[in-house]
Amino acid sequence: MKVFLSALAAATALVVSCPAFAQPARGTGFPTPVEGDFVARNFTFGTGDRLPSLNLHYRTIGTPRRDASGVVRNAVLILHGTGGTGAGFLSRTFGSELFGAGQLLDATRYFIILPDGIGHGKSSKPSDGLHARFPNYTYDDMVRAQHAMLVDGVKVDHLRLVLGTSMGAMHCWVWGEMYPDFADGLVPLASAPTQIAGRNRVMRKMIMDSITHDPAWKKGDYTGQPHDGLVGAINLLMMMTSSPLQWHKSGPSRDAADNWYDDQISSRVASTDANDMLYQYNASRDYDPSPNLEKITAALLAINSADDEVNPPELGLMEKLMPRVKRGHYILIPTSDQTRGHGTHSLPAVWGKYLADFLRDLTPSATQ
Repeated sequence: MKVFLSALAAATALVVSCPAFAQPARGTGFPTPVEGDFVARNFTFGTGDRLPSLNLHYRTIGTPRRDASGVVRNAVLILHGTGGTGAGFLSRTFGSELFGAGQLLDATRYFIILPDGIGHGKSSKPSDGLHARFPNYTYDDMVRAQHAMLVDGVKVDHLRLVLGTSMGAMHCWVWGEMYPDFADGLVPLASAPTQIAGRNRVMRKMIMDSITHDPAWKKGDYTGQPHDGLVGAINLLMMMTSSPLQWHKSGPSRDAADNWYDDQISSRVASTDANDMLYQYNASRDYDPSPNLEKITAALLAINSADDEVNPPELGLMEKLMPRVKRGHYILIPTSDQTRGHGTHSLPAVWGKYLADFLRDLTPSATQ
């Protein structure tokens, strides 16, 4: 077992407490998020490696409400995709569609928790200083850390809902098996509960190889970003998550397409660290909830879109696997002018009606 010393000091406070009342954030329609940090001491990864301090950053909106026995009944955990952060859910197209007064996840009724996963955002990650000496985390590690943050940090012992997009959707499946009694409902958006294989795996390997095969990567100890490898990786990611219909709208002519692409590459390279990206994609290497789907006891609503190139419906995976989920239901959204390929997962205007039905019928878990 290796013990890693963080190159940056962890946050001094374990938790930044949430005020009972918060004013609406300007222009969003929902209360201002409160940011906090939880430090998991001596966190041991599945590899056996250990960090003396693992920092987990999060945002909360709303107030936890407890029943007569002290159990939190209104907490909603929302999990981001690969390379994202919890802050991404504060957007006009996501948060302003869900968290406002009278909306599906009205923050005056629900206590919404938006963490940054290990390796992402303001949580501990390779680019903090350890570079390639950072532990090689997996999705299981990320979910265990989320659980510790909830129970020991935010003091939430039960979830009304876990909703996740892309990687966060895969975390939903892991949550359902690792902590089957913790949540009433699970909503994975854009995923499949099985090992990542075929084109999905090959494209991830291409992303990782593009970075590690660049001599400027220097086995992770670079001082300047390995530009060529990073551009190649981002090119692959863009194609992996693309929507032909929407890309044509963004670049309806040759010159418009070229300019749009150049802008995308420029902004993405400027905001991406190669080691962070490498670790993020490597984290999916042992994901495979398929052997234990029967362990999921929470109600589950899986939503995919027909134009998602990451989870193409023609593979028939969901039709094969969903019957094994006791309380599972699967929705495949047809391609339309409103869908965005893989990115449909972040458009509640498209799938919100299915979430509304799910929440209306969602009963508390039997053990709570």
